Amino acid sequence: MSAQESMEHAEHAEHASSENRKIALLIAVLALFLAISEMLGKGAQTEAISKNVEASNLWAFFQAKSIRRTVVQTAAEQTRLGLGMTGEDAAKAAAQKQIDDWQRTAARYRSEPETGEGTEELARKAKHAEEERDEATAKYHHFELASAAFQIGIVLASASVITGMLLLSYGAGLLGVVGLAFTGLGLFAPHAFEALQHVLGGAG
Repeated sequence: MSAQESMEHAEHAEHASSENRKIALLIAVLALFLAISEMLGKGAQTEAISKNVEASNLWAFFQAKSIRRTVVQTAAEQTRLGLGMTGEDAAKAAAQKQIDDWQRTAARYRSEPETGEGTEELARKAKHAEEERDEATAKYHHFELASAAFQIGIVLASASVITGMLLLSYGAGLLGVVGLAFTGLGLFAPHAFEALQHVLGGAG
């Protein structure tokens, strides 16, 4: 082997080594982003489950309060109908007092701002919990897509080192950008795709 050939081989090896270092750095960055997206996805998934349980409990409480309110209102109506059959003033007064008490109780079951346990307050809380659950679920799906993009990017970058095909590393970098985009959507605009679908559906 001539000196010139030796120099060319050395330059080629140095160039390949430099490219491999860049790809190794790309793999490390993708792995870091993957860890972050998976952590965020796990947090979003836990929040979605928690909010779903909270919404279910609130709706169950709402139904129980609604049943109680219906029972009390029915009792008040039945007692009111029986007032005409009662001749004694004392009995009428006692029955009317009981009706008033039941009506106040029914009104409290409907709305109780002090405790937040009236049916109106419970319905608002349950709907809010459902909205938070849906948002956490949307975030989770975005973070899952981001993780998939980062994982495939790492595979492509690793294959680029083995095969020497730089095109694969470019694909890995592009997937890293895609993963970052999904992570950003999960953090700041989890309902962006739903809004876009709604707009496109309305336009269609």
